Amino acid sequence: NTRFGVCSMCYGRDLARGHLVNIGEAIGVMAAQSIGEPGTQLTMRTFHVGGAASRQQAENNIQVRKDGIVRFHNIKTVQHAKGHLVSVSRSGELGIADERGRERERYRLPYGCTITVRDGDTVKGGQIVATWDPHTHPIIIEMAGKVKLVDMDEGITVVHKTDDLTGLTSIEIMDPKDRPAAGKDLRPAVRLVDEKGQPIRQEGNDQPVQYFLPPGAMSSLQDGSVVGVGDIIARITQGASKTRDITGGLPRVADLFEARKPKESAILAEISGVITFGRETKGKNRLVITPDDGSAVHEEMIPKWRQINVFEGERVAKGETISDGAQNPHDILRLKGETELARYIVREVQDVYRMQGVKINDKHIEVIIRQMLRKVEITESGDSTFIKGEQVEYSRVMEENQKLDLNGRFMAHFDRVLMGITKASLATESFISAASFQETTRVLTEAAVSGKEDDLRGLKENVVVGRLIPAGTGYAYHLERRRLKLVAQQPAGPTTEELELALSAALNDSEQA
Repeated sequence: NTRFGVCSMCYGRDLARGHLVNIGEAIGVMAAQSIGEPGTQLTMRTFHVGGAASRQQAENNIQVRKDGIVRFHNIKTVQHAKGHLVSVSRSGELGIADERGRERERYRLPYGCTITVRDGDTVKGGQIVATWDPHTHPIIIEMAGKVKLVDMDEGITVVHKTDDLTGLTSIEIMDPKDRPAAGKDLRPAVRLVDEKGQPIRQEGNDQPVQYFLPPGAMSSLQDGSVVGVGDIIARITQGASKTRDITGGLPRVADLFEARKPKESAILAEISGVITFGRETKGKNRLVITPDDGSAVHEEMIPKWRQINVFEGERVAKGETISDGAQNPHDILRLKGETELARYIVREVQDVYRMQGVKINDKHIEVIIRQMLRKVEITESGDSTFIKGEQVEYSRVMEENQKLDLNGRFMAHFDRVLMGITKASLATESFISAASFQETTRVLTEAAVSGKEDDLRGLKENVVVGRLIPAGTGYAYHLERRRLKLVAQQPAGPTTEELELALSAALNDSEQA
């Protein structure tokens, strides 16, 4: 929370010397060089992986690397009749902590995977803790009951297919485009009923438990089949969406640090609530999320070619994935917060370097992320001097809010903004630093028009004007010298003897009176 620079205790060990970092160490320069130097190795080697390459082997399990204790993060599970757990959350993660409680590994658990361990269990290195089918997307049932097939008519909404190898027959939901007129508006679903044939209701609301099956879903259930908790009622075959460009090497790192929005990014849930599907338009599906607290519903139009991973009546948490795709860092920041964003960028950057066998400490990447998150956008100005929509330094807003809070005034509200490193460098408070980087005329013209002042706090601006840089071993000494100078300039208060004389004089006066 320091206004300028980073607290030495937060930064921790100086990796060059092995002790606590000195005050005045230029950690930003060190971070940039630590990431830039191995970058020379990256560019050479990207030719071998560049271009479109399908994932050679689809992952179908999680194998832990080291011994440790299992920790579940944001995982919702149901227990199958056979005793194992089945994941019914989309953003669940499984962590492995060491004996000191520090997290060493973290893995994402896909929806419908079978988990063979429990929270708090001890696992050995090499143990497989979760498995799933990488080629299909399952629909998991969360309650037990009898199956009633709704709107599933042969040749109208479904077709029966027999597997030549196994001889098993399954039903496949037809695409609405291929259905006859009678089946265009029908929505095939699996409904759960009790022994008497009455629909089973959901807990908390009075909706019947039913699972709408999307086009292309395959199911081997019959009318009247008995299903248990955690059973798979249908599978959706995964399309060829797994073949994606593996942008290796430097271009990938540049995309992450420039905070670029990817094409066809993943669609995340804007609010927590229950999913329903509204009226469709020609090329888009209408997805509606109804929050539990009765606030405004959120509607989103999703193109029909995007595969939607959620089902009608399912409860989603804010930030959960609704449709797969490349992650958009701006969405992660808006819906999940800075910590999750920092974790995402660190993980993605490290993946690129790890592929080339380069080791970089996380703190260098974190220093750069801190600079990318320097600015905030004002949403409500309160009693501050800021204007709604203005982009201001985070530290400046916090300082202003502190003063307003002490005086009992309304504080400014803001949203964090993620900027690419080029934009963040140009948006710095020092105009000399920005002008020495890019777009010199524009930066200097703006500074002159708005009458800016430069406090010469950073390294670049001091180099430009020919002063010593405010970093290095003498920095702590000069800070202390400046503090003592300020103390000396303050008017000295009365001494203890003077105060005692004044007090006795005042007492004498009151006695005489």
